[in-house]
Amino acid sequence: MSPDRVAHPQAVEPVPAPTGPGALRRSLRSAGTFATVVELVPWAGELGDTRGQKPLRMAADLAGDARITALSVTDNAGGHARLSPNAPGEALHALGHDVIVHVACRDRNRNALQSLGWDLLSRGLNTVLAISGDYPVEGYRGVSKPVFDVDSVALLALYRELGDAAAARAEADGLPEADSHRFLLGCAIDPVKRLERDLVPQYLKLALKARSGADYAITQVGYDARKWGELQAVLRRDKLALPVIANAYILDRGVARAFNAGRVPGCVVTDELLAIVEREATAPDKGRGFFLELAARQVVVARGLGFAGAYLCGHRSAQEIGRVLEIADAHDPADWRALMKDVSFGLPGAFHLFERDRDGVATDELAKGYRNSLTEGARLRARARVSPFYRFNRAVHQRVFEPGTPGFQAWGKVYGAIERYRVEKPLHVFEQAVKVPMYDCRDCGDCSLPDIAYLCPESHCQKNQRNGPCGGATDGMCEVPGHTCVWAEAYRRLKPYGEELTMLDRAPVIQDNDLRRTSAWGNTFLGRDHFATGSKAALSATAPAPAPARPALAPATPDPKPEKGPTA
Repeated sequence: MSPDRVAHPQAVEPVPAPTGPGALRRSLRSAGTFATVVELVPWAGELGDTRGQKPLRMAADLAGDARITALSVTDNAGGHARLSPNAPGEALHALGHDVIVHVACRDRNRNALQSLGWDLLSRGLNTVLAISGDYPVEGYRGVSKPVFDVDSVALLALYRELGDAAAARAEADGLPEADSHRFLLGCAIDPVKRLERDLVPQYLKLALKARSGADYAITQVGYDARKWGELQAVLRRDKLALPVIANAYILDRGVARAFNAGRVPGCVVTDELLAIVEREATAPDKGRGFFLELAARQVVVARGLGFAGAYLCGHRSAQEIGRVLEIADAHDPADWRALMKDVSFGLPGAFHLFERDRDGVATDELAKGYRNSLTEGARLRARARVSPFYRFNRAVHQRVFEPGTPGFQAWGKVYGAIERYRVEKPLHVFEQAVKVPMYDCRDCGDCSLPDIAYLCPESHCQKNQRNGPCGGATDGMCEVPGHTCVWAEAYRRLKPYGEELTMLDRAPVIQDNDLRRTSAWGNTFLGRDHFATGSKAALSATAPAPAPARPALAPATPDPKPEKGPTA
């Protein structure tokens, strides 16, 4: 993708984006273009159901509109059962639209995702947004059991391989435009988080998604342009040439209340913004004019900050979508800085990575409090508060489970002998007697404890996320009530040791279910789990983005001397 996407933001007239099949791919590869993507949410029923007439009519009305780059179709958003995005996706494609099909891991195992990938390529629906998916909230005769066999990172790696193989076959067969048989892969990023331990892992996972095959990203719903600017600063700092499309959800009173109450994971409307929504909703038009203007101002600011496009959603008509774009185009492009304050509704007490200028735009200088927390003195003070249990885990791992150490080599010989004499069962029983009370182990056989600061993803993460956090966590808590976010806790454990910024500098972890109910210790020492060389080979098969020049978010200069003031 074009490195111009991460240039320092300037107020320039956007170049009109292309339209029609393949339009988003061409737009993201063209410097200066600004894409407009419109979301369509499927309904609970078949394609011809009357409930589908409104969104399909919107799609028909937008067909041929030169301002619209692509339409995007969600996949059981919010954990609700809806029509598969394939059916409306095909209908929209037949209307001449470029179509983004969302693919969630929540409802499908890896075989189903692979089959779906071939099906999408066969239908010409090769633009995908790969997501883990919201936790299910309903289902036939009870709540559906989630799958989460793999996560969005592994899905990106899978579809990158599928697409590359399809393009290679097309080229070998002499087909024209063989490159068009590859997937254009998107991912999600949520920059609107209150806590450092929620926010920084989001950016670390974004870099892993890029290395695993992502071609572009779309932000989660949020109304804090300062956080948008920080996302752009992260992309510049880490030299991550990944085009990002900014989400501009067109609110109404009911949706604003739902977002504010946290009923839709990862979507944020602050108390301050909700108070304005409640006031505006009493107007004769029930706030319609305000909601359209708010979305339009987000579009203007997104252009100014250097985003690759805007993602308009909110169950609206083609006329309302058009009105948002008309209002946005009526603004002078140079107005974006003045409009920053109108679309910056930050969470109270929110952590910020970077300092900001007088207009509220993030600079490339790390925020003072965060910068101070990275010094060796600050880390030493934090290390003094680390729990003895975590210290014990680190010591054992360094002496026994670290490849190349005498302990690892010795136990490899022990487990080799155990399997030769077929006496592994008693030791497996002993292993579970240790790990179940200590870690709530679920005996998966492909252990990720060392990946997540000795926290079990199967028992502690409701989505079994092994490659970083999903976007649904809030203030260190999982979107499923009563559970903490395992990755936020891992970040907190790793930071005193200076390891938090590199915790995802690795190949995607893809769990081997064939190892379930076997000894994870034996599989580690004998090279059968994901720590073996197979994971590195899997990563090299992807199409990685340019690697950061230094670890993500790390200071470019030596740590400054500790200063008085707040720490992150």
